Amino acid sequence: MSAFQHIGVLGAGAWGSALANIAARAGRRITLWARDPRVTETIARWRESPKLPGMRLENLVTVTGSIDDVLDAAALLVAVPSQAMRSVASALAPLLHQRTPVIVCAKGIERRTRRFMTEVVAECVPQAEPAILSGPSFAADVARGLPTAVTLAARDEALAGTLAAALGSSTFRPYHSTDVRGVEIGGAAKNVLAIAAGIVEGRRLGPSAAAALTTRGFAELVRFGRAFGARAETLTGLSGLGDLILTCSSRQSRNFSFGIALGEGRSVDEAQRGKLVEGVFTAFVLADMAKERGIEMPIAAAVAAVLGGRLDVDGAIESLLSRPFRAEA
Repeated sequence: MSAFQHIGVLGAGAWGSALANIAARAGRRITLWARDPRVTETIARWRESPKLPGMRLENLVTVTGSIDDVLDAAALLVAVPSQAMRSVASALAPLLHQRTPVIVCAKGIERRTRRFMTEVVAECVPQAEPAILSGPSFAADVARGLPTAVTLAARDEALAGTLAAALGSSTFRPYHSTDVRGVEIGGAAKNVLAIAAGIVEGRRLGPSAAAALTTRGFAELVRFGRAFGARAETLTGLSGLGDLILTCSSRQSRNFSFGIALGEGRSVDEAQRGKLVEGVFTAFVLADMAKERGIEMPIAAAVAAVLGGRLDVDGAIESLLSRPFRAEA
C-alpha cells in the first residue's frame, strides 16, 4: 500500500481540480483547498470547478476553504499561479509536518526574487521536501482522463519514484527524476517561447516559420538549462521539449493564444482578456537572468521587449530576422 493515501491539493482552478481527479482515480483520498469561498461553495454544491465546467470531481475529493484541512495529508500538490506560490507556502510554514513532500505544479520563476518555484518552497517551508511536477498536459485533457505523461522530480530518487507511483494510473503516467532544476526550467521557459510561437501564428508567417521558431526556441531553452545545471535528458524529455511542442502548437495554451492575439495586433491588455498568462510574468525575469549570465536568448529577449513596450511586434520580428548568419549549434 502506498504511503501517500491522503493527498492535499492547494488551488481549485482548472489544473488543481484536474490533479485532484487524477489522484483520486489512483485511489487516493483527496482534500482540495480553494482560496476563494465562492469557489468552495460552487464545488461543494455542483461537484465541479468553475474553471472546468462539465468535469465532475471524483467522489474521493473533498473540497475545503480552510488550509488547515490539508495539513494532515501525506503529500501536497500546490497548483496555484507561480507568483502566488510564496504567499501559499508562507501560510503552510508554521503548520506543516516535518519532511512533508510539497509538489509544485506551477510553471514559472518568481519575478521579484528570480527564484525557481522549489526554491520559494524551500525558503518559506524549510521542513518540507520540495518536488516539481511538469510536462505536456492541458487541464481539460487530464480531467477527462485522456492519456498524459509528465515528469515528477524530487532530489531524493526514492521519494520521486514513490510519489510518481502514488499519482500514476492507466491514463496518467508520471516519469520520475532527480533533476528538479531541469524540470522547472523547461516548464518556465516554454511559456515565454509559446508566446513567440503564437505571435508567428497570429501574424500568419506560415508553418515553416513556426517550425523554425520552435526549434530555435528549444535551442534557447537548452542553453539556459545547461547554464543552470539541468541535464540534457531532462531538457529533451517530457518537461522540456515535450511541453514546448504542446504549448507552441495548441490554442488550448493560454500563452500561445495570448501570442496569437498580439500577432493579430491586439495590445497586451486586450490579448490577456483578464486571464492569467504565466509567460507574461516569466518573460522579463527569464530575459534578465539570461543577460546576466551571458546566455544568448534572442527570442525570449524579443518577447520581453514586446511585453515591456520597447518593441512592437513587427520590430521584434525584424530584430530576429536581421540577426547575422551563423553556424547552427
